[in-house]
Amino acid sequence: MLYHLFEYLREHYNFPGGRLFQYITFRTSLAIILSLVITTVFGRRIIDFLHSKQVGETVRNLGLEGQMQKQGTPTMGGIMILLGILVPTILLGNLTNVYVVLMIITTVWMGAIGFLDDYIKVFRKNKEGLAGRFKIVGQVGLALIIGWTMYFHPGIVVRQTVGDTTPESEVPIVLRKKGENFYYTQDVKSTKTNVPFYKNNEFDYAKVLKFLGPGYEKYAVFTFILLVVIIITAVSNGANITDGIDGLATGTSAVIGITLGILAYVSGNTVIAEYLNIMYIPNSGELMIFAGAFVGACVGFLWYNSYPAQVFMGDTGSLAIGGIIAAFAIMIRKELLIPILCGVFLIENLSVIIQVSYFKYTKKRFGEGRRVFLMSPLHHHYQKKGYHEAKIVTRFWIIGIMLAIITIVTLKVR
Repeated sequence: MLYHLFEYLREHYNFPGGRLFQYITFRTSLAIILSLVITTVFGRRIIDFLHSKQVGETVRNLGLEGQMQKQGTPTMGGIMILLGILVPTILLGNLTNVYVVLMIITTVWMGAIGFLDDYIKVFRKNKEGLAGRFKIVGQVGLALIIGWTMYFHPGIVVRQTVGDTTPESEVPIVLRKKGENFYYTQDVKSTKTNVPFYKNNEFDYAKVLKFLGPGYEKYAVFTFILLVVIIITAVSNGANITDGIDGLATGTSAVIGITLGILAYVSGNTVIAEYLNIMYIPNSGELMIFAGAFVGACVGFLWYNSYPAQVFMGDTGSLAIGGIIAAFAIMIRKELLIPILCGVFLIENLSVIIQVSYFKYTKKRFGEGRRVFLMSPLHHHYQKKGYHEAKIVTRFWIIGIMLAIITIVTLKVR
């Protein structure tokens, strides 16, 4: 809103300072500051409101140290995160940008699913919350919206270099020439994405269906949407599982958000994209404003969520965070980097899958279930081993930072 207001004032009244709002870095900085103010200053009031409504966490006794002290701590604090993301994005972002609109839809959509789950747990006194199948339906629904829009929306394109020998008449735009040869580029619809540690750094989803023969490209939409469904479902559930001890999911997500913001900036900047020899995605740089709001919201929420937590985000926050990270990565075509960047979420997810699968297998074969870990997810395993909650969180953060650095390094290491 403010972005469009200052654009109008600058164009019609030559408003001094209006040009500042043209710069993505300036608006990103404002988004971070505004998000921090919302989550820290107004967050205290939200926590007091949750206290007054007795929106407290119900804790099952799993024999973990300090666990029962968390009984009654306000939950549904993810509302703070949602406000910290949405308000700065709506005020400072370009609302005509399809990427920004999709991220707003993702935040509201996943936040609503999480809120409904928390509402059923807290106010309906149903510990199971929203049935798992309804969560999956919601996640798949969002994935279909994002996948379909990414594939068909005319404004979502990549800039492709056609070559130095292509006749000029065959290409609509001539952007530059090097030496004696012309290099023609144009914005095209594409199912290509970035691949880490691969020489050409690009992969076309359509090629998965090459075995179908001529015309296989027209079925690429199904491959792409299926992958989007898997990614959004997996990452949102991974973030939800990781949110088990104070500050773990919030801090890890902040690191991931910073990395995604950097990737969005370099992908949306023609000069840097050319220098790094990576795919240039027109208009994707605008996602920096959203990333700034996301990081500010996570860090601001961490003020109250760090050990000992004064508030929990609940599924309202964790499902939204996971959905946001997945959708963001898909939009900047870095979704294949998720196993590296979101390695903490992946490990937590795998620990649960391994534990449950092995327990069922041994129970069927030996008559009694056996465990790989003392408890899953993995952070509870270390709690059982006697590590303090704060130490576990700090070490997971360090791992998250290392994975973020590796993710950025993949831009050049091929």
